[in-house]
Amino acid sequence: MRYQIKPIHCRPWTLSYLSVKLIESHYENNYGGAVRRLNAITEQLESLDFAKAPAFVVNGLKREELIAMNSMLLHELYFASMGGDGQPTKAMSEILARDFGSLERWRAEFRAMGYALGGGSGWVLLTYIPREGRLVNQYAAEHSQAVAGGVPILALDMYEHAYHMDFGANARAYVDTFMRNVDWPALESRCEDARKVAPPRPLEQPEFGDVQGIGVEEVKAMMAAGKPVQVIDVRPRASVTRGQDIAEGIEWRDPEQLKEWIGELSKSDPVVVYCAYGFHVGCRTAIKLREAGFDAKYMNSGHSGWKAIGAPMKLQP
Repeated sequence: MRYQIKPIHCRPWTLSYLSVKLIESHYENNYGGAVRRLNAITEQLESLDFAKAPAFVVNGLKREELIAMNSMLLHELYFASMGGDGQPTKAMSEILARDFGSLERWRAEFRAMGYALGGGSGWVLLTYIPREGRLVNQYAAEHSQAVAGGVPILALDMYEHAYHMDFGANARAYVDTFMRNVDWPALESRCEDARKVAPPRPLEQPEFGDVQGIGVEEVKAMMAAGKPVQVIDVRPRASVTRGQDIAEGIEWRDPEQLKEWIGELSKSDPVVVYCAYGFHVGCRTAIKLREAGFDAKYMNSGHSGWKAIGAPMKLQP
């Protein structure tokens, strides 16, 4: 596969306080250089005998491929980010206010990140995270750091080649100028496309029907708030014996002896049960409790998830 130069999105002569000379140099030398470098690396990889190639050769080429590819992609997004009048659209203002508290807070954070890279190098990106369904500001250093699964929709190049010809060492003035040239309608379109990207497929356990799960963070918050909830550790006896620990404030009950302890529960308060990882034992116990008339749910990542969020633990007697 060979990578091709994409047309420059912004019209250089229309940009405010950014010279045509700077934009052309940036596009031709830095973006163009990334594409040329990526094609050269791709050619070497295509001719490589991976079964015989030394590990350091494979490692070096694949690392350089990642750097060159991200440099190409981020430069394309950077040029596509400019060419507007810097006036936020109503839709983007609302989305940024939702995810950052206010448009101004997002703008202040994005600018501050750019200022902080003055004299250094890297990218400031506005990125949509399908897993969370929200936007975040992130750094991307060396063209190779990014939020896994994220979709960048706005890119600010903070390598000195992006501004030194016009602004010298005054990176702050460059950042402010970039913000005045953001193409907000185009940004809104990219945001709409990004929001169509599906989040990672959730864990599905069709064998357990409609029994409802609940996250460990929500259970912890309910307990901390003193809400009436009955949380029970129903890990199999062997699992408890092996692990020898239990969450503070929670009792263990043998899932094989459900009939012996079910009478201790109140049907007026919700019940949350969990096993080691939030799979079969916890789900089956929740089903049995629901069949007995309890408002029961299973904690969907179990004892392991409880420990993973740093919830307090104690040794099991």
